[in-house]
Amino acid sequence: MPTIDVVIRLSESECLAHYEGRYSNVRTRSVDGRWVVFPAGALRRVVTRDGVQGVFRLEFSDQGRFVSIQPLSRY
Repeated sequence: MPTIDVVIRLSESECLAHYEGRYSNVRTRSVDGRWVVFPAGALRRVVTRDGVQGVFRLEFSDQGRFVSIQPLSRY
């Protein structure tokens, strides 16, 4: 399955907005500069008290649908 590494820097309040449903998607940059969009619900798997900070590997199906998110490093 295709993967892409992204940098995510979201504060606690920004994560709360995603959690409350004010945003359905997250738009961020990959480490190689591409824009990536994935479901905001994925953040629930990696959010901490400080929000979501770090580099994460996103996995997508061959059809381009989000499958998983894994932390690679935290800031």
